Amino acid sequence: MNLVARPNTPFETIDDDRGKRSAGEKIVPLVTDQPRPEEPHTPSSQSQHGLDWFIFFLADVQTGFGPFIAVYLTTQKWTQVEIGFVLSIAGIIGLLGQMPGGAIVDAARSERVVAGCAVAAIGNCALAYAIWPILPVVTLAATFHALASCVLGPAIAAISLGLVGPHAIGERLGRNARFASLGNGSAAALMGACGYLLSSRAVFIVTFLLAIPALVSLSRIREREIDIAQAHGEVKREVPDKKATSVLSLVRHRSLLIFACAMMLFQLSNAAMLPLMAGVVTRRSSEWAPILIAACIIVPQAFVALASPSVGRKAQEWGRRPLLLIAFAALMIRGLLFATVHDPYVLVAVQVFDGITAAVFSVMVPLVVADVAFGSGHFNLAQGIVGTAVGIGASLSTVLAGYVSDRLGSATAFLGLAGVASLGLLMIWLVMPETRRTSA
Repeated sequence: MNLVARPNTPFETIDDDRGKRSAGEKIVPLVTDQPRPEEPHTPSSQSQHGLDWFIFFLADVQTGFGPFIAVYLTTQKWTQVEIGFVLSIAGIIGLLGQMPGGAIVDAARSERVVAGCAVAAIGNCALAYAIWPILPVVTLAATFHALASCVLGPAIAAISLGLVGPHAIGERLGRNARFASLGNGSAAALMGACGYLLSSRAVFIVTFLLAIPALVSLSRIREREIDIAQAHGEVKREVPDKKATSVLSLVRHRSLLIFACAMMLFQLSNAAMLPLMAGVVTRRSSEWAPILIAACIIVPQAFVALASPSVGRKAQEWGRRPLLLIAFAALMIRGLLFATVHDPYVLVAVQVFDGITAAVFSVMVPLVVADVAFGSGHFNLAQGIVGTAVGIGASLSTVLAGYVSDRLGSATAFLGLAGVASLGLLMIWLVMPETRRTSA
């Protein structure tokens, strides 16, 4: 959707046949369906820093789940079938809830309230894990955690967009990615230390406690500085445009569908790479495997923390497509190197390419969606559509790559994943249009 900026004056003249105003002719208001010019909007440093620390502590909270669940439930004498059942329930709900979660955020009149309720729910789920590790309670907690996560991601993006507006969203998303990466890294160290020095149950108590500073940080964001219409991807118009605000027109938007398919290919290639590589490292150097795998996680997180703000700025200078091409190229190279490199320590260095990919996509996914959904009023629903595609790709990736690895070997599996990344690269290069908006 190309939206052309109108002149700052609210009036235009009635012209004669030659396009010139006749003498003595009155100036009348122009009735137009074009968006009004956007006024500069600079949020306070309090709100900006509140969002920074909310994302940091939220990353801490979310890190308390994941692999720690399996470790904890195993210590509670759960069978692998029971653990797999709970994790599968959470995964299915997380996938199916993406679009409804985005629609809920679009319908909300306060993204802060939605985010606060979601964080409170996740914190209480962690407490339930710690206090009542029985199947019905854990299943219910996993369900609520998945549902809360479905609205939390869109709510954060909506708050960001509502605070800074569409022209500054790239840099803001880069800043979000930096604090999320710092939160993930610090939380992994904290949770690991708690699990080692205290018990695996302590991980979930700490997770519950970390929800408190997250909520305090959220309260520091000033509600009045969040433009609700802007947070939903709406623009002010003199005459409402029903087509621009319809859900049907959004789900049929060519750029959105192409980007969703590209993101499905990205996760189809990316999701299985680290688990497969962890298995390879364990077979080749079992003694150092835990340290090497930890390094493989820390290296890309460090790169994301350093590079994400620059990605946001470059996205506005260069456009979106060049950065997307770089990310897919890095993913493809990573797959090829995993297939050919045999030294476990060199594999850690290869993870720098994962850092490049993660730094780009942590910013580009909400940024491209904001571009495409501009003016629709359904920014968060559009995020849900892309999130569903991402979830499908991630779900298929580990199953297919594991099957190929068992049948044909890990090198063939990595080559296949690199081939999928090359398809995503070609899709961005040949089909995906540039979505950067240069004017309001």
